[in-house]
Amino acid sequence: MRNWQGIIEDESGATAVEYGLIAAIIAVSAAGAMFSLGNGVQDKFDQVDSAVAEASSGN
Repeated sequence: MRNWQGIIEDESGATAVEYGLIAAIIAVSAAGAMFSLGNGVQDKFDQVDSAVAEASSGN
């Protein structure tokens, strides 16, 4: 029974789990930011493309 008590009280892996959760939260946040910024950047490139095409056509 003493062996099981030692296993239950052992917290040596808790720090690794916490760091893993923090890394996962950071990764999800970074991915969300990249997708949000990616759409905005794509829209801006589309605007520039349209402006250049309009200017080069002479209209």
